[in-house]
Amino acid sequence: MSVRQLVSRIDASTPAHRDRAVDGLRALALMAVPAGHWLLGGFTRDGDGALHNASPLSTFAVFSPVSWVLQMLGVFFLVGGYASVLSYHRRPSTGGAWLRGRMVRLGRPVLGVTAVWALMIPVLYAVGVPEDTLRTGAKLVIQPLWFVGVYALVTALTPCCVRLARFGGWAAVPLIGSVAVVDFLRYGPYADAVPSWVGVLNILPGWLFAYQLGVCWGQGRLSRRGARLLLVGGTALFAVLLLAFHYPASMVGVPGEARTNSHPPSLLVLALASAQSGAAVLLHGRIGRALRRPVLWAPVVVINLSAMTILCWHQTAMLAAAVPASFAGVVPGLTTSPDSVGWIVARLAWLPLFAGLLVLISRYARRFEDPWETGDRAGNVRRAAAGLLAAGFAVFALRLA
Repeated sequence: MSVRQLVSRIDASTPAHRDRAVDGLRALALMAVPAGHWLLGGFTRDGDGALHNASPLSTFAVFSPVSWVLQMLGVFFLVGGYASVLSYHRRPSTGGAWLRGRMVRLGRPVLGVTAVWALMIPVLYAVGVPEDTLRTGAKLVIQPLWFVGVYALVTALTPCCVRLARFGGWAAVPLIGSVAVVDFLRYGPYADAVPSWVGVLNILPGWLFAYQLGVCWGQGRLSRRGARLLLVGGTALFAVLLLAFHYPASMVGVPGEARTNSHPPSLLVLALASAQSGAAVLLHGRIGRALRRPVLWAPVVVINLSAMTILCWHQTAMLAAAVPASFAGVVPGLTTSPDSVGWIVARLAWLPLFAGLLVLISRYARRFEDPWETGDRAGNVRRAAAGLLAAGFAVFALRLA
C-alpha cells in the first residue's frame, strides 16, 4: 500500500462526528514534549566517560522564550478535560468502571517502559556503561512520567469538574487564586519563614486549571467571549509576572537556578495555560477545517494512537544516541557541554536521528498500549513481574538505592 493510499484510508475511516481540531491540538501539545526535551536538554561528559544532565538555558537565557512555545501542557490538559467529559457522558456503565478503564490505559505504557529499563540497567552496566550515566538516563526516563500521575489524579476528579462546569470558565478562578496565594507565600515578603514543602500545594490546582477549562468547553460552557478573556487576561498576567514580579523566564527547570516554574507549577504556568487555552478555543474552527485535508489528518491520527508511547519513550530515543556516543569521546551536540552556538547547530542536526530512533522504538513499544487480556493466568504473572521490575527501576531512578 502506498503512502497516498494509506493517507486516504485513514481519512475515509474517520467518523464524520470526530472532532479533528481537538485531536490536532492534542497531537501538537504531545509533540512539543519530545521537541522541548531534545532541544533544551543536553549532557556533559566527565573524565570517566559518564554523562550528566545539562541545559543550554544555563548559558543562553535569551532562548527562554522557546520554552514558552514548547511548554504546551496547558493545551494538553485542556483537550484532556474536553475529551474526558465527552467520554464520561458516553460511559456504558458506572463512573467507577469508566475511571478504572482510564487508569489502566495510562498505566500500561508506564509499566512497560519502567520494566524494560529495569531489565536494561544491569545489561548496560555489564557492557561498561558507567553507573552515573545509568542514573542520568533513569532520571530522564522517569522525568516525564510525573505527568501521567498528575493526569490520572485530575482525571479522577472529572465528576467534580462536571458539576462545577455549570459555572462556566469561572469555575477555574478559585484554582488560579489558590496558586497565587501559594506563590505569595513562597516568594513574598515572608518567604524565609515558609517551609519549602508549601509549593507542593500548587500541583493539583496548577494542573487542574486547564483541565477544568476543558471540561467546561466540552460541556458547551466556555464561549468565544470567555476564550478571548482567557487569551488577553493570560497574556497580560504573564507579562506582569515576568516584568514586575521577576518570575524566571524559562518554563522548564534550569540547572543551578533556585526557582522553577513547572515543578511545582507557578502562577506563570497558569498564565501561559490561560492564554494557550483561549487561543485553542478561538482557533478550533480553523484547525478543524485545515485537518479536513487527508495529508494533514493522517499524521495526527498516528500521533494520537501512539500518544503514551511517545511520552514514555522519547527520552530513551535520545539516550540511544547519546550513550554510545559517550564511548567515542567528544561528539558535538551529544556529549559536549551545551554552552555554545556550535552545540545548538549540532543538536538541531541530531533531531532527525532522535525522531528516527523514536519511530523504531515505538514499533515495538507500541504493544504496551494494547489492552490486557482478562482471565489469563500467565498474563497475570507477567504483569506482576513487570510491576516488581518497575518498582525496582523507580527505586534506582529516585536514588533510593
